[in-house]
Parts: sequence; C-alpha cells; structure tokens
Amino acid sequence: MTQKTQNPLRLIDIPPTWLVAFLAIAWWQAHYHSYGLSFGGEWASFLGGLMVGGGILLMLMAALELRRHRTTIVPRQEPSSFVQSGIYRRSRNPIYLADVLILTGLILYWDAVLSLPLVPLFIWIIEKRFIEGEEKMLRRKFRAQYAAYSRKVRRWL
Repeated sequence: MTQKTQNPLRLIDIPPTWLVAFLAIAWWQAHYHSYGLSFGGEWASFLGGLMVGGGILLMLMAALELRRHRTTIVPRQEPSSFVQSGIYRRSRNPIYLADVLILTGLILYWDAVLSLPLVPLFIWIIEKRFIEGEEKMLRRKFRAQYAAYSRKVRRWL
C-alpha cells in the first residue's frame, strides 16, 4: 500500500496564514512607510475596531454552526454535512468574509492607507486558492442541494 505524500507547503497554505501575511504587510507599511498619509481621524480607528470585532463575532458564529453540524472547518477537507443554517443563510463564506473584515478593520485602525489595495488582492487569492475548490467539492457531493443554495445565498454578502 502506498502512502499519499503531502506537500509540506500545503500545511501552511491555509487562509489564516494568508491573513497573517497580509496583516504583517499592512502593519509594516503603517509603521515604516506611511508617507504621512492618513484616513483622517478617530473615525477610522473606531470603524476599524468595529470591523475587527464584527469579523471575530462572524467567525465565531460560523465556526459554532459548523461544529453544531459536526462538519469540518478545515479548507480542502470534504465536509460531512451541508450547512445552510445560522449565518450560512446570509453568506456562503462567512469565515472568509470575517477575514476580510478583520484585514480591512486593522488597515483602518493602523492608518495603513497604502495597504488598502491588499483587501481586493486578499479576496482574489482566497477565491482562487480556496473558495472555488470548496464550491466544486460541495457541488460534486451535494449536487441539487448545493445548486439551490448557491442560487439563493451569495458567495460573500
């Protein structure tokens, strides 16, 4: 029997690693290359804080819903059940949406103006590296159920 070899990079190619990398870039930019640019006041810190808090709450809600249904939270692993309840009635990808909220919120909070383009780049990477493959897996495993769900619930919001 042959053992399936796994690329060690695959172990770190997970959404939290991408989020941490993008956050490190934004923090570095804010602290070492701000060029005097600013979002212009306390509103950005306040809004950033709200977004980070909202992202954490959203992530917890989604993780608890997945746990309630006893299915995986790990990207690229085949789910044991199809979750459409709770926060998944509003977004097909609430955890990735939470990541985007956290990234955007910390960019605002840190006043990392030049890091704003990281947000659409992060969304693109997450869609290409994770979401498209996960949707393909769900389509293959849950067929009509997933087709109806994807017509009813948007990918992000």
